[in-house]
Amino acid sequence: MQRHDIQRWAEDLLGGELTVDEFIGRLSQRTIADLGEAQIDLDRRRRCGFPEVVFGQGKSIESLEKIFRALVAEGIDAFATRISPEQAQALLERFSAGRYNPLARTFRVSVDALNGEVAAEQGHVAIITAGTSDLPVAEEARETALWMGVRATLIQDVGVAGPHRLPARLSEFADADAIVVIAGMEGALPSVVGGYVDCPVIAVPTSVGYGANLHGIAALLSMLNSCAANVTVVNIDAGFKGAYVAGLIARNAARRN
Repeated sequence: MQRHDIQRWAEDLLGGELTVDEFIGRLSQRTIADLGEAQIDLDRRRRCGFPEVVFGQGKSIESLEKIFRALVAEGIDAFATRISPEQAQALLERFSAGRYNPLARTFRVSVDALNGEVAAEQGHVAIITAGTSDLPVAEEARETALWMGVRATLIQDVGVAGPHRLPARLSEFADADAIVVIAGMEGALPSVVGGYVDCPVIAVPTSVGYGANLHGIAALLSMLNSCAANVTVVNIDAGFKGAYVAGLIARNAARRN
């Protein structure tokens, strides 16, 4: 059930084309798809702006297929993270229009693509990495932004070890509605980026680094202590979460313009 459906039914009610009982009946349409092992929230896009996302790790091929088919049947773009190559191979056999990004470990099926259409992009998110080792997390973020219908600019390998590289790319992200900055090691890059821009910076610490990096905890703590006031932080290796927050900011900004 989408907002435009409710608006149309309300107009039909006011115009006398629907009775009150018919209007209430349509509002009572199912909001949960009961698949047995999974309960799919079909109403999340109306409430939260975007539909439910599937965390693929540990799920069987059969469960993933059921979930994807339930979403697509409702006209909802299906998106899953942490998908293994084995899961992806099986899903591609079942969904010819599916797209798998092996570096990001994401799989998505676009309803527009199934219908031969291309959706317009709204808003702009820049995704910036400190090093090339951060690319798997950055690609998860980029795929998330694309699923959300947001223009995504990926800027790679501009970490603080070569500080001259970042300002040289400033023109590519100066107009972004939000920026996702992905860094491991000491996690210093988000603070530097925050000093150049007037938009929110979502910092994503990665588990890239030597022993004292503590699998990303050192980067996480550094980012949490950032002196740049426009920097906020999500979990370690959480490219999806960082891009989702940035995508919400970008889409809302686009609607107001």
